[in-house]
Parts: sequence; structure tokens; C-alpha cells
Amino acid sequence: MHISLTDRLDEYVRGKVSSGLYNNASEVIREALRQKIATEETEEAQLQRLRDAIEPSWQEANEGKFADYSLEKSLARLGTAS
Repeated sequence: MHISLTDRLDEYVRGKVSSGLYNNASEVIREALRQKIATEETEEAQLQRLRDAIEPSWQEANEGKFADYSLEKSLARLGTAS
């Protein structure tokens, strides 16, 4: 596999290697990709929790039970009520 980096990214990678934190550029790139994957997985889990918290309100709205809607109730489902 061959990748091209911008000058800024190339300098960043070279700096990490020259600092002694990494033995070579491949290690820097692998670590960056591992962190990106972990971030995406965390974000997807957060989105799923939000979807799960919102779903009961959608069901209530579809069933015409919107009369007892309250912002506090919805926020409590999301775990953000103060």
C-alpha cells in the first residue's frame, strides 16, 4: 500500500518518529488509524443511545399520545435533565 501525505502531515509524522516515540512512519500511521477507528466506534455507540432514547417519544407521537409530552421527560430519557 502506498499513501500520500500533505506536507503538514508528513512533517508531523517525521516529527513523531524523530522524537523517539515511534520507530518508523508506519507505527505513527497505524496508531492514528487505531485512534480514528476507536473514535468512530464511540460516536456510533453514542448515536445509538440517542436513537434508543428518542424512539419512545416517536412511538408516543405516532400513537397520538403527544398531549403528555414534556421536554423534561425527553431530556430525562437522554440522561441530560438538570
